[in-house]
Amino acid sequence: MGGGARRAVASMEVAKPQVFDRTPSKVSDFVTAYRLYIRMKMRETAVEEQIQWILSYMQERSVDVWKENILENLEAGILEYKTVGEFLTDIRKEFEGGDEEATKVAELRRLE
Repeated sequence: MGGGARRAVASMEVAKPQVFDRTPSKVSDFVTAYRLYIRMKMRETAVEEQIQWILSYMQERSVDVWKENILENLEAGILEYKTVGEFLTDIRKEFEGGDEEATKVAELRRLE
C-alpha cells in the first residue's frame, strides 16, 4: 500500500468498538471490531499502546481482575505479547466461554 493510500485509510471514519461486556457470544464480534479498528487507525502504534487502548474499553466489573493483571504487568515493564493479535487471542480464550474450536481457529489464523 503506497503512502497516499495509507493516509486515505488513516483518515477514513471507522466505527469505534463497543465497550466489552464479557458476553461470551459477543467476544468474537468484539475481537473482530478491535482488529479492524487497529488495522485501519492504529497500525503504526506500538503494541503496548494498542493493548492499553483495548483495555480502556474493557470497563465491565466482570473483567476487572483480568484487566488489572494485564495492567500490572505493563506497569512493571512486562509485555507478554509480541503482537496485538496475541492479546486478542488471549481475550478469546479467557472470555469466549470455553469455545475450544473458535480458540483453535483463532490460533491457526494467528500462525498464518
